[in-house]
Amino acid sequence: MHTRRHFLRYTATAAAAPLLTACAPSHSPGAAGEATVLRHQGSPGAVSFPELAVDLGYLDGVALEWVGDTTSGPQSIQAAATGDTGYGGAFNGAILKLVAAGAPVTAVLAYYGSDETTYSGYYVPEDSPLTGARDLVGAKVAMNTLGAHHEFVVREWLARNGLTGEEAARVELTVVPPVNAEQALRSGQVDVATLSGVHREKALERGGLRPLFTDTDLHAFSYGSIVLRNDFIERDPAATRAFVEGVSRAIRWTQTRPREEVVDRFVAVIERRGRNEDTETIQYWKSDGVAGPGGVIAEREFSVWHDWLVRNGELAEGRIALADVYTNEFNPYANGTYAPNSGPDGEPVSAAPSAASGPHGTAGGGR
Repeated sequence: MHTRRHFLRYTATAAAAPLLTACAPSHSPGAAGEATVLRHQGSPGAVSFPELAVDLGYLDGVALEWVGDTTSGPQSIQAAATGDTGYGGAFNGAILKLVAAGAPVTAVLAYYGSDETTYSGYYVPEDSPLTGARDLVGAKVAMNTLGAHHEFVVREWLARNGLTGEEAARVELTVVPPVNAEQALRSGQVDVATLSGVHREKALERGGLRPLFTDTDLHAFSYGSIVLRNDFIERDPAATRAFVEGVSRAIRWTQTRPREEVVDRFVAVIERRGRNEDTETIQYWKSDGVAGPGGVIAEREFSVWHDWLVRNGELAEGRIALADVYTNEFNPYANGTYAPNSGPDGEPVSAAPSAASGPHGTAGGGR
């Protein structure tokens, strides 16, 4: 999940062009009593929140059709924007860039982030002379893809530590698949390696590495969101609400259940779907780092990237409004249907909605 984080190199022209291509609809509206089918991409060896929602029986009136796997956020949200799939997920900076380029999508749920147990670290060998941001000038930093969440965090960390744009441009960012990052670091092919999840856990078990910094040093909150096409939201608000409510309950289920129970459920889902996947990676799951209850989106989870993009000339001031980018309207944990601290099956309660509004009405902000 956590590799779906790509945005810096999405220029408006490049991003907009494929969005103008007409595609077949990504969903099949059923007749009365039939489920709306949403095509989707998965991730090998992982269980997405929509997939978990199906397994838990939370997607009432919505069915999923798996069309293949991806580990790319840009690919995921581009597929959703063009209608090839029913929904996609990516880093919030990528979503901002895509919306600014004219993509007809809206973020409806936070689905991954960083917290004290789930984060990305930028590691060096214990005996490395690199100790601070300025030491990275001329150094080679490995990450899963350029222009991604990982690159953005590096750039922000460098800026916070006083490097100029010219100095930061001399930090050499290079693509290394996560499975090869540790070896590239230990063999001296790169000076810094971005490690997260199972790859970080295994590398630290072997010892000899130390973190230069982590993304939680910058922000510990939700980093990415699930998007739906605007025309789907407008045409089928009932299916939209069923999808968002079901997925939000699945997110809340993972937030309120013991880790062992969640991992066991994930393993069962992976084994039942029969895609010839191993279940080793999922054993290292600790959380998805989603900050808000049930995936409620907080305004700062978009505003911080928006402001950074404006400051760095990647986005024109006033080009887009955050109210056009995300909404919490359909999330029951934002509008008071469920108590913020209840489990996914908590009793409905009366609660005031968020004061901020999204593009579709109530509760556009988050908590």
